[in-house]
Amino acid sequence: MKSMQAGDLAKAEKDLQVLAKERDPRAQFLLGLYVYGNPDSKLFDMSKAVPLLLDAAERGYTPAMIPLAGAYADGKGVPKSMSEAYKWLVIAQRWHVPNADQLIGQISSSLRPDEIEQAKTAGAAFTFKTK
Repeated sequence: MKSMQAGDLAKAEKDLQVLAKERDPRAQFLLGLYVYGNPDSKLFDMSKAVPLLLDAAERGYTPAMIPLAGAYADGKGVPKSMSEAYKWLVIAQRWHVPNADQLIGQISSSLRPDEIEQAKTAGAAFTFKTK
């Protein structure tokens, strides 16, 4: 955290990679969002950011869910999928992640009613990974 606050993202990357390799969800989130997912970072690389956010979200780290949904909605680091974005927002909403309700409203205008129902069903059926 001190490296990130000081703006030394290269050092932050080095420090966080150790924990991220151990699959620490907070380290994955910080590395994925602030080091690789920050367009102002010299280390910006969405193909590195999204897998970290996805793994953290799949294991229940709720702060990773909104940025992951945004990556799917924008097609950054993953193929664009409004349905997958909506699914992650449904999961985030279920876990009371701030702003999930508002973002669901925004995304829903890009989907057909049947796509919304499929995404809701997928979100409701989702269970977190334990490994």
